[in-house]
Amino acid sequence: MRASRLMLVTLRDTPTDAEIISHQLLVRGGFIRRVSAGIHVYLPLMWRVLQRITSIIRDELNTTGALEILLPQLQPADLWQRSQRWQPYTAGEGIMFHLQDRQGREFGLGPTHEEVVTSLAGELLFSYRQLPVILYQIQTKFRDEIRPRFGLMRGREFIMKDAYSFHTTEDDLCQTYKAMRHTYRQIFERCGLRSVAVDADSGAIGGAASQEFMVTADSGEDLLLISSDGCYAANQEKAVSIPDESPLLLKPSIIIDTSDCRSIEDICKAHGLKAGQFIKVILLLVHFGNGSQQPVLVSLRGDHELNEVKLTNALQQTCGDNVLEVVHLTREKLLARGLKSLSIYFLAPNLPDSLLDNISGWTQKFLRFADKAASSLTRFVCSAGTSEFHRVGVTWAELGSTPEVFDLRIAREGERCCHNPDQRLKACRGIEVGHIFQLGQRYSSILETTFTTKSGYQEPYWMGCYGIGVSRLAQSAVEQHHDESGIIWPLAIAPFEVLIVVASMQDKLQRDLAEHLYSQLRSANIDVLLDDRPERAGVKLKDADLIGIPWRLVVGRDAARGYVELAMRASHDSHVISEREVVSELCNALRDEIRTSLGPL
Repeated sequence: MRASRLMLVTLRDTPTDAEIISHQLLVRGGFIRRVSAGIHVYLPLMWRVLQRITSIIRDELNTTGALEILLPQLQPADLWQRSQRWQPYTAGEGIMFHLQDRQGREFGLGPTHEEVVTSLAGELLFSYRQLPVILYQIQTKFRDEIRPRFGLMRGREFIMKDAYSFHTTEDDLCQTYKAMRHTYRQIFERCGLRSVAVDADSGAIGGAASQEFMVTADSGEDLLLISSDGCYAANQEKAVSIPDESPLLLKPSIIIDTSDCRSIEDICKAHGLKAGQFIKVILLLVHFGNGSQQPVLVSLRGDHELNEVKLTNALQQTCGDNVLEVVHLTREKLLARGLKSLSIYFLAPNLPDSLLDNISGWTQKFLRFADKAASSLTRFVCSAGTSEFHRVGVTWAELGSTPEVFDLRIAREGERCCHNPDQRLKACRGIEVGHIFQLGQRYSSILETTFTTKSGYQEPYWMGCYGIGVSRLAQSAVEQHHDESGIIWPLAIAPFEVLIVVASMQDKLQRDLAEHLYSQLRSANIDVLLDDRPERAGVKLKDADLIGIPWRLVVGRDAARGYVELAMRASHDSHVISEREVVSELCNALRDEIRTSLGPL
């Protein structure tokens, strides 16, 4: 490929709308162009990167026996209504683009394809003899992000690989899940990425278990908690830990005056207490898919924060209905409902249900939850029901009873690990590039798709789901591999392996030698880009650093002697070499680099 025919336009200035380095470099390097918020054009250089990534993905998945298909992007609403996800995806989170055709029938642009592929399996997979089956596709997905940002990291249109597996038993699903986890590690290693698999919440997809694959990077939106021995890793929304404790030994309980205090911190300073000895209560209102609104009281330790993902899961487990929204009730909202006597900042765990008697539209009974760490406090400090007084040394029994207990708190760096209390959690940031799920029988049961067992009975399939954000993975590689001069592409996914820079296109000797090397490298099946643009040498070399092709040949003044400069982008190491030796040396270097990235051949 010749740069003069590549439609290559690089920028010197950083785009004003690009917040993170990978986004900046991809725009400046001529890889992507923004069309609208969250919608980008993949220019020729980027498309080559994406093709290399998808080639690696296909190679690894085909090795597992997976079958590639292509599912429709436009999906009928009735399938999603049957799975009970239409309203959450359109009216709840509102992430699905949806429309009507000329007959008034509703459709959605697929953010995911569980419904379509499950329906397809129900039409084609009749018997246990046909299972297991793994189907996958690589295609464009759509998601109506509230705030698209960071280039390809959080877009409204993106390329994704999603795979779905169908099984006769849960054990068989677990085996494929483990095999896919290994396959994902292979894919990310071959792409040249440092990744970590972490326990994760299944979210709107659902399922019994899931893991995310994170590319570690300072700009990552996800906070990861990893044990110091490396045996445990989880996204913070899923992470569990053992918090340190400060037991309260005072008994029996007493009442203290806290009328001059406005926070737990104030009370601690005034009375010599610690925040971990407090029970604080959060009042929320939950909107369920059936239209009901349920007030919830959540009791936490005073030094802990509520994990709303864990709370949503607890609500769905307890109530068996889709949670559309969880709203924190402010003082203004309480006043609007006539609850003037409540101090939102000092609520008691045993707040009486009678407070709700005259509130229309709400279920007139509190759901009461307590975080595990809060429930384990033998004695604690809590509000006495007003902002004026607190009870010190009280027990759950004295308050009536312990609320229903769940893990509801945000785990934090430095806390002890559940698998080994001698280990502590360390924090780092990550970018999610892959997610695997054990879906179980959720979709096959609700969509009534079954197979005939060996015994002749009809049973729903056991299913797994496995996704990789292809376009996000490409940008994540830049986030992990760059320097002050530009991108440093891993060899396996670089748009080209070698770049030939002609210092002066006006010099016939340089042009001829560059053309000769270009022809030789192509004959050796090396993917090479010839920069034949009529630009100054300095401009070309800056662009070479910016676009990050792994190896560079500079044909300059030494061309008259038959010598060129060979440089490695990652290390900046360079040396002058004879044109007779350079092709052989490059072939050996590329072969060694591929061997290093893949391990022993």
